[in-house]
Amino acid sequence: MPNVIVTGGSRGLGLGIAKTLRAAGHDVIAVARRKSEHLTALMNEAPSNGGGCIHFVPFDLGCIGEMSDLVKQIRKTYGPIFGLVNNAGIGTSGVLATMRDADIESLIRINTLSPLVLTKYVVRTMMTGQGGRIVNISSIVSFTGFSGLSVYSTTKSSLVGFTRSLARELGTLGITVNAVAPGFVDTDMTGDLGEQQRDKIARRSALRRMAEPEDIANAVEFLLSDRAKNITGTTVTVDAGNTA
Repeated sequence: MPNVIVTGGSRGLGLGIAKTLRAAGHDVIAVARRKSEHLTALMNEAPSNGGGCIHFVPFDLGCIGEMSDLVKQIRKTYGPIFGLVNNAGIGTSGVLATMRDADIESLIRINTLSPLVLTKYVVRTMMTGQGGRIVNISSIVSFTGFSGLSVYSTTKSSLVGFTRSLARELGTLGITVNAVAPGFVDTDMTGDLGEQQRDKIARRSALRRMAEPEDIANAVEFLLSDRAKNITGTTVTVDAGNTA
């Protein structure tokens, strides 16, 4: 079964993506610093008919200089890499004028530099195979803006530009590159939002609700499938109509 790396695959949206991809027949390699209880439980579940497996590889995605060895280790242990889902990210909020420089640097390192460098080494392995799929998880704040998220939205905007240009670079090799831009989703990343804020977001959406993690996971699964073989360089928005 085709191997797909999912970064930040131990919890939240990444865990949901891993679960959906396994059900679709992919063997998932979840990369995160630590294995969560929810990931352990999912790995211990017997896959459904036609389902794949989930493996866990511990790695700190802030260790940029070790990413080449990470990809070599994954390829040696699990075989060719068909897909990469750059999902891991941190959502540190703060007004730019008062935000600590260390927090700005950390956001850029994890949300922008890390997926770029990881993709670089994964793409090298894909070049020797028969195509591949790359999906970058962006955010609707990359094009709508949100007070207190200027640095975060900068990092997510960079992934959209990265997606478009890399799709041009890799198209002749049969490798597609796309992005998914979730709206506000019920995960750990939105845990700081109060009930009143969540209700306001839902009322502002065309469908009067927030998107679910499964919605984003289904979009990722579609972009990794053969049904999306002629879709590349695009960003799919999944936000229940928040930006409609």
